[in-house]
Amino acid sequence: MLYNELKPFPKDFLWGASTSAYQVEGASEEDGKGKSVIDMMDHPEDTAGFTVASDHYHRFKEDIRLFHELGLKGYRFSIAWTRIFPEGTGEINEKGLQHYEELIDELIKYGIEPIVTLYHFDLPYALEEKGGWGNREVIDAFVEYARILFNRFGKKVNYWLTINEQNTLILHPGAVGVPKGGKLPTKTSLYQQNHHMLVAQGKVMELCHEMCPHSQIGPALNMTSMYQATSKPEDAIAAHNWETIRGWSFLDLAVHGKYNNLLWSYLENRGWQPEILEGDLEAIGKGHPDFIAINYYSTATISESTGDASDVSPRAGDQQIMLGEPGVYRAEENPYVDKTKYGWVIDPVGLRLTLRKVYERYNLPIMITENGIGAPDVLNDDGSVRDDYRIDFIQAHLKQIQWALTDGVEVFGYFPWAALDVVSTHQGYAKRYGFIYVNRGEFDVKDLKRIKKDSFYWYQKVIESNGKDGLDKNN
Repeated sequence: MLYNELKPFPKDFLWGASTSAYQVEGASEEDGKGKSVIDMMDHPEDTAGFTVASDHYHRFKEDIRLFHELGLKGYRFSIAWTRIFPEGTGEINEKGLQHYEELIDELIKYGIEPIVTLYHFDLPYALEEKGGWGNREVIDAFVEYARILFNRFGKKVNYWLTINEQNTLILHPGAVGVPKGGKLPTKTSLYQQNHHMLVAQGKVMELCHEMCPHSQIGPALNMTSMYQATSKPEDAIAAHNWETIRGWSFLDLAVHGKYNNLLWSYLENRGWQPEILEGDLEAIGKGHPDFIAINYYSTATISESTGDASDVSPRAGDQQIMLGEPGVYRAEENPYVDKTKYGWVIDPVGLRLTLRKVYERYNLPIMITENGIGAPDVLNDDGSVRDDYRIDFIQAHLKQIQWALTDGVEVFGYFPWAALDVVSTHQGYAKRYGFIYVNRGEFDVKDLKRIKKDSFYWYQKVIESNGKDGLDKNN
C-alpha cells in the first residue's frame, strides 16, 4: 500500500530505550540481592559475566543524566525479583525497594517515563530449586512480588510490562543459558511452565488494574512474521504453523484468555498439553492487557517440513535463528534480506508487517520494547565510536513504523535495545547494542566510562524533531 504522504509520529510518542536488570546492573551480590537462575547458569567461559556488567546499579544517576541529554521520553528497565525477595518469597529486602525507588524518582526528576518490566528472565534460584515455573506455588510468589511493587511504586509508574519474551523462555529455553548440569526441560514441562506463567500474568494484570487504576499493563513478547519460502501451498501451511505456535498462541492467551485451537491440537497430538485446573482460564482471561509490547529483531522464512531430522538445522540457534521442527516447519534462507554479523536477519519491512498483523488481530495499542543491532563496536583513539550500521538499522525500522502508523496501526512508543551497552547473554561485550559505549572489555572492567556513540547524536536529533529529522538519508 502506497500513500501520498506518511503520517507524522504522534505528538506524545514515547521515544525511549531499554535495558534489563541482569545485563546492565552488576552489583550481583550487593545490598541483600539473592541468586537468580541467571547467576547460576553455566555461562560461556570466554565472555563477560553479570557480576559487574555495566555497573548501572551504582551509576544510574550518571546514566539517567545521559538519557536526559539524549532526549529520552521513557526508559524501559526491569526490576530484579531477587533484589526485592532474595529467596523469591518471604522476607522483603528494603534496600532493593529503596534502590528502585531512587531510580524511578531520578527518571521522573528528568521528565523520563519509567517503563517497568516485572520479570526479565531472572527467576530467583531459590524458586528454581523448588521446581521453578513448573511449580504452581510460583504463581502466588509472582503475584505477591508484583503486589509489593504496585504498592510501593504504583503512584509513580504509568506503564508496566509483565513477563519479557515468555515465548523465548518456552520455545528456546537455552537462549538465556544452560542450567547447571546442562539439561534442558522437556516439552511437557515447558508447556506446563508456560501455563503457570499465563495464570500468574493474568492475576498480576488484574491486580494492577485494582491497585493502580491510572496505570497500564501488558505482556512483552518476541514477535515476528513468517514468510513462506515459495507459493507452494504446503509452504504457506508451514509458515502459518510456526507463526501461530511461536507468536499468536501466546498473545491469544494473554489477550483472549483461551488456547489457540492450532496450538492445542499441536500439544494434544504430541502429549504435551498442560494440566489446567479449575479457575485457571478464568484467571488468565481476567488479565485484560491495556496494550501489547513487542520485541522485534528479524523475520524468518519457512518451507514445508520433510517430516524427518533433516528439518532441524545443524547450526547453533537462538531466539532469532529458527531451527526447524519435524512435522511443523523447515527454516529457509531469504535472498531478499541482509544479516547481522551474528546471523540475525535484518528486515525493517518485516516490522511494518508484524505491526499490522498484531494490531489487526488484537486491536490494542502497541509499544515496541526492543529493536536493535548488536555489533563489536570499536572505541577509536580519538574517543569516538563510529556506529553508522546502528544508525542505518534503526533509521530503516523507524521509517517502517511511520509506514505502519500511516496504515492505521496505533504505535505509541519505541524502546530500542539498548540505552547503553549491556552484557550480551552469549557474546558478552563483543556484541554491543547501546547508544552509549561502556568502556570495559570481557574481563578487564577498566574505568567503565560512558562514551556517546555517533548513534547517540543521531537519535538525539530524531527525538528532538519527533521523527521529522534523521529518518531520510539526506537529512
